[in-house]
Amino acid sequence: MGILVYCIVKIAVKALYEALDEKRRALGMSWAAVTREVNRTRTTLRPIASSTITGLKDKFGGEGDGVLQMLLWLERTPESFIPGIPDAKAPRYQLPQPGPGQILRWDTKKLHAALNAKRLARGMTWNDLADEIFRHTPAMLTNLAKGGRVGFPHVMPIVLWLDQPAATFTHLAAW
Repeated sequence: MGILVYCIVKIAVKALYEALDEKRRALGMSWAAVTREVNRTRTTLRPIASSTITGLKDKFGGEGDGVLQMLLWLERTPESFIPGIPDAKAPRYQLPQPGPGQILRWDTKKLHAALNAKRLARGMTWNDLADEIFRHTPAMLTNLAKGGRVGFPHVMPIVLWLDQPAATFTHLAAW
């Protein structure tokens, strides 16, 4: 699974940048205007920088919570950037829409709980699991229990291994 997942994550970031750029050009917007739109619900948190968005052109990934805001602006699912998921626009993959005073975030504690439950059900160690989930060490996987941030598309091999929609592992957080 390793090299295949590596190719998938490389393709996902390139496709995300291209989708952002395509919508930007179609709407006749500058990158600064796109950034304002992506940040439209951020009222108290540090906004995503234009360079974070445009930097996806040459990077291997981005900060996961920021990418969720970009996906909301694109009206796309994380799965829509992963080759081989034929129904990536299906309702089960749709991201929750933030209301006033809310932001969408990855729920890393829930990711950890799901990983641990499936790992135990399969009689696996954390080392075994890390061997199956490309570019993740046992420490990276166990540290999800602490909460915190994840990168996109690096979170997607975890989601794919769990065989659940990425939206399952997001939550709406208050400001």
